[in-house]
Amino acid sequence: MKAMITTAYGSPDVLQKQEVAKPTPKDNEVLIAVRAASVTPSDSAFRKGEPFIVRLLYGLRKPRLSIGGVEFAGDVTAVGSAVTSFKVGDAVFGMSPDHFGAHAEYMTLAENKPMIGKPAHLAYEDAVAITDGATTALTFLRNVAQIKPGQKVLINGASGAVGAAAVQLTKQFGAEVTGVCSTANVALVKSLGADHVIDYTREDFTHQRGRYDVIYDAVGKNSFKRCKRALTKKGIYMTTVPTLGVMFQMLWTGLFGGKKVKFTPAGLKQNKENLIFLAGLVEAGSLRPVIDRCYPLEALAEAQRYVETGKKKGNVIVTVVA
Repeated sequence: MKAMITTAYGSPDVLQKQEVAKPTPKDNEVLIAVRAASVTPSDSAFRKGEPFIVRLLYGLRKPRLSIGGVEFAGDVTAVGSAVTSFKVGDAVFGMSPDHFGAHAEYMTLAENKPMIGKPAHLAYEDAVAITDGATTALTFLRNVAQIKPGQKVLINGASGAVGAAAVQLTKQFGAEVTGVCSTANVALVKSLGADHVIDYTREDFTHQRGRYDVIYDAVGKNSFKRCKRALTKKGIYMTTVPTLGVMFQMLWTGLFGGKKVKFTPAGLKQNKENLIFLAGLVEAGSLRPVIDRCYPLEALAEAQRYVETGKKKGNVIVTVVA
């Protein structure tokens, strides 16, 4: 099968298309013909080996997992002897948080991992799009912040994969949403249901009079120090980037003071129930997948270069034709 192999840590040039053996599913696994997969900032981090903790977990000198890609959609082509939840021919989508593998024509995944059947009317690309940013946004907003109707929530980076989903989910939870984005993305964020949109190239929300119950930094480009003045007395600042400073602030504010810093490893807390919930919202027309660009699998390096510009709207997808 064809796969994009990360031969070493480095720039997108280390990604090479190679012919490798098709994986064989274990007793509890299914074999999936991948039709679409996401391209995310996390993929770039694993490819570069940055921050250094990536190398500690996945190989000091070169990536131990040579085929990247976490979020996928595809078709089941074989099942292990113990599999009961899926059968050959099922269209599925989900996540492979342990051993990646979605940037290839085929991948295997245990049936108990975050994976469910794909609704018939949902395109493979759209299924991948909700699996990426929306799962992260759901975990932060519903489980960590516990958004309630009537609260005021600000989403920083409201046009990205996580932010675009966060705007829509926050509205679903009955809160008032303010989205922060660049001039080029104001119309998009408004179309997603934001009550207010702040163009960060013209205004700094941390210097305005508005106060928010939750500030969700979906791109990790702000800080609790800067956002603190824009929070209510018991407001919550959440970020997707877990720096050492954030971890210390999370511990400190958990013990003292009214304003809190919170973070969670959302990717490690996903399950089938989250995917079912999100798929239901899409089917009801309450959650719209946002896709910026699609690339063929062979152009994965180009796709990652685009993601690394920080200018993408929603999701970037690679498509696979076996």
